Amino acid sequence: MADPLSGMRVVVPETREMEVLARMLERQGAEAIRCPLVAIIDAPDPAPIEAWLRRFIAAPPQALILLTGEGLTRLLGVATRAGIEAEFRAALAGVRRICRGPKPVARLRAQGLSADLAPEPPTTAGIIAALETLDLKGHRIAVQLYPDNPNTPLLEAIRAAGATPDAVLPYAYASKEDDARVLATLREMADGRIDLIVFTSTPQLRRLTALAEPALLRAALRRTRIAAVGPVVAAAVREAGGEVAVMPEESFHMKPMVTAILAALDSGGLAFTDTTS
Repeated sequence: MADPLSGMRVVVPETREMEVLARMLERQGAEAIRCPLVAIIDAPDPAPIEAWLRRFIAAPPQALILLTGEGLTRLLGVATRAGIEAEFRAALAGVRRICRGPKPVARLRAQGLSADLAPEPPTTAGIIAALETLDLKGHRIAVQLYPDNPNTPLLEAIRAAGATPDAVLPYAYASKEDDARVLATLREMADGRIDLIVFTSTPQLRRLTALAEPALLRAALRRTRIAAVGPVVAAAVREAGGEVAVMPEESFHMKPMVTAILAALDSGGLAFTDTTS
């Protein structure tokens, strides 16, 4: 007996769980086409980040400067995958936490922690001005950087205060090559060569909307059957101009979504009508 999804070409947007979802679909016979539909991705090489985390745990710095909320999320992700999340959280609770802006403050709050210092204005210059009021001589200051900005002024200001910066870059931005892969996938969808696309988060739709010409996006979404992991994502699909063919009725996670796809296929609920003509 053929696998239920045999012969189907399914686009799987790239997320941290992309490979899990892709393997679920491939076990049912689908050809999973991986597409980088996130603008922010994990750093290509986690080894330096893990080394930084282990250094942070073994000898906690006197302070940590968080420049973005995403940075803390990605650091926790690497710590989890390395099996040292509890140790990192414990060390994080014991250091002075300095935040640039409300987003890292909010991410700390979500972890049950607060910012010890959140300077105004919420800029690198604001951080530097705040550091000038502190005695940092002989201290090690951990600094979470973000892509495309080595933040040399901040690192130099730390050194000028007699401290040692210990910087980490925990994530990356999608490349031009990633953009080209997304547009190529959309053209395949618009040409009717993709059977199904599976959306698992609203940022995936935002990236499509920001990257693609409206006419291409409309054609791609209208000629491709769409699965959404839950109602929030389904609403984003409709806002982008698509219609959801299948969604779990409850438990909005990957496994129930694959189950819902199989059930819809079996019942004929994935029947498709070309609406572009």
